[in-house]
Amino acid sequence: MAGEKTVETTGLLGWIDRRFPLSTLYKQHMSEYYAPKNFNFWYFFGSLALLVLVIQIVTGIFLVMNYKPDGDLAFNSVEYIMREVPWGWLIRYMHSTGASMFFVVVYLHMLRGLFYGSYRKPRELVWIFGVAIFLCLMAEAFMGYLLPWGQMSYWGAQVIINLFAAIPLIGPELAIWIRGDYVVSDATLNRFFALHVIAVPLVLIGLVVAHLIALHEVGSNNPDGIEIKDGPKDSRGFPLDGIPFHPYYSVHDIVGVAGFLIVFAAIMFFAPEMGGFFLEYNNFIPADPLKTPEHIAPVWYFTPFYSMLRATTSEFTWIMTAGAIIAALALLVKGNLRGIWRIAVPVVLVVAAIAFRILDAKFWGVVVMGGAVVILFFLPWLDYSPVKSIRYRPGWHKFLYGIFIVTFLVLGYLGTQPPSPVFNLMSQIGTVIYLAFFLTMPVWSRLGKFKPVPERIVIRRH
Repeated sequence: MAGEKTVETTGLLGWIDRRFPLSTLYKQHMSEYYAPKNFNFWYFFGSLALLVLVIQIVTGIFLVMNYKPDGDLAFNSVEYIMREVPWGWLIRYMHSTGASMFFVVVYLHMLRGLFYGSYRKPRELVWIFGVAIFLCLMAEAFMGYLLPWGQMSYWGAQVIINLFAAIPLIGPELAIWIRGDYVVSDATLNRFFALHVIAVPLVLIGLVVAHLIALHEVGSNNPDGIEIKDGPKDSRGFPLDGIPFHPYYSVHDIVGVAGFLIVFAAIMFFAPEMGGFFLEYNNFIPADPLKTPEHIAPVWYFTPFYSMLRATTSEFTWIMTAGAIIAALALLVKGNLRGIWRIAVPVVLVVAAIAFRILDAKFWGVVVMGGAVVILFFLPWLDYSPVKSIRYRPGWHKFLYGIFIVTFLVLGYLGTQPPSPVFNLMSQIGTVIYLAFFLTMPVWSRLGKFKPVPERIVIRRH
């Protein structure tokens, strides 16, 4: 029967199995873990994220052997790695390229989850762990970005940490506590080094393990959004619409790994700076606290959220105020809320409208930027669609997803550019579209004519 515990009783493996459930774990998570038959190329990115995590950990260990977390020595130690350490340039470029490629595969992995409803019941916890991994990855990248101690590293950290000072009451003290000083200094570099090398990776690895355990407990989703565990089973209790992860998908993923490594190597050997997106040109200049770069911008994978931060000006808070008041009036007049919620929600919106005018726009910029990520945690409870997969949703739903993707890319581009009135207006429109996509999802996700979902998964060649 499926899930029956069997162990080896002879030889070295038998000796291990009597003391550690090696064979049982292998069967539960590999040879007897049945995944849907219809995985397509979108399912490469989960295993690729795990591959890049390993690359980052291994290359990071070698970099730490020669790196000096000291304000006077950090920049020169990176130059020493690049010029004097045998193959040091290769390790450094693998690590810097890996940082950007990590976000590429994670963004695509999350996009696949959005397309196929992988956050829906019973995978809410899998999604929550995934978003927590994304947040942890952002913290890891931000702290690691300071370590080269170049101009953009230094001033980027200065700008981002100063954002915490916008928090009412505790902000200024919190910013000093994060920096360990009144400005970004040697103390900041040391604590970011400790967090980047030890603390955050431990949390990240723990979340990845939890993510995989939760996934294998409920089973993988598929492009049709059909639960194979609820479908017909064979005589052993395994789903007929599934196949063992090993050897089928472990070999299948080798194709994705091969393609990824070709792209990874091409970037690493021929364009490691990627035109200044992966390695900014200002970061090849030693950090100078007395000379501010003409244009300070974070690395490309933070720029969509940085655009939202810059878009939240005092004028933009008027739009937020008007939106909150209109929403409160709409809920009072034609809202579907019942009981205490019919009054409580409009009151909260009115209080928010007042707060938009009282508190500084810089603070609301931080709230918008953070909320743009935090809202992802609530996605399982925002989507009211009767089907999971985009395949069986109305055609105009796909149009909305397309607008969302283009908006995110445009926000990313705008975040790399110097501020201007036109770009600021575009960022504000993009911010509204991004937030509206999620905040109005309980309404639009249930509208339209949905296609019938087949009882069993559909095999489509790819």
